[in-house]
Amino acid sequence: MMKSNQNTSRQPLVLNPDSCKSLREIVFETIRSAIVHGELKPGERLMEVQLAEELGVSRTPVRESIRKLELEGLVKMVPRKGAYVTPMSVTDLVEMMEIRGALEGLVARLAAKYASPEEIDALRESNDCFENAIGNGDYDGIIDYDIAFHEILYKACGNNRLRSMIHSLREQMLRMRVEYVHHVTDMHPLRGQHRAIIDGVANGDPDAAEAAAKAHIATTKDDMVAVLKSQLKQSSEKR
Repeated sequence: MMKSNQNTSRQPLVLNPDSCKSLREIVFETIRSAIVHGELKPGERLMEVQLAEELGVSRTPVRESIRKLELEGLVKMVPRKGAYVTPMSVTDLVEMMEIRGALEGLVARLAAKYASPEEIDALRESNDCFENAIGNGDYDGIIDYDIAFHEILYKACGNNRLRSMIHSLREQMLRMRVEYVHHVTDMHPLRGQHRAIIDGVANGDPDAAEAAAKAHIATTKDDMVAVLKSQLKQSSEKR
């Protein structure tokens, strides 16, 4: 049974207007961002009327957004209870990271075979920005440049189906990545892991690139699990 964790003290959601997008898209992205960044907490009930009032819209785009978020795994519908932000368990996280490790390893292996010199240069440039963000304690930059680095790898691998599979998985994990970056004790070891992937790709060594990518995800998994366990412990102690 899903326990409600209704957060009455949070700030109301605010739409981020974008003239290039429809109202439905803006509402969806606003609610999704609130979940990913922890404004809407795991286990919190999503009240259509309340969210519609906060955003200044009708219930229809809110309802549609909740349905889309359910497909992404960010929202869970409970019969006769309503919609809730899906809590993440340690088992969920481990399973997703194990899958991601296998997929990222394949991406790196293929990139070592097919990456162009321009894509290799782009990997290096993106990693430079990522490392600068680590040094500056720029949490948003760490997330953005890490995503950019892996996006370049996905493109370089030349397999669109593989790229689509990883995108779907990464979307489900984004909110945990945000928590991870803000709470992990030491981000600096990630520098060498990105470099090792680049070296494998640049040298055209599929085995080295795959091993480096898998090691990178394995380390990230261990850190993420530690952060999640700590959060679940703190949450249980507050009850």
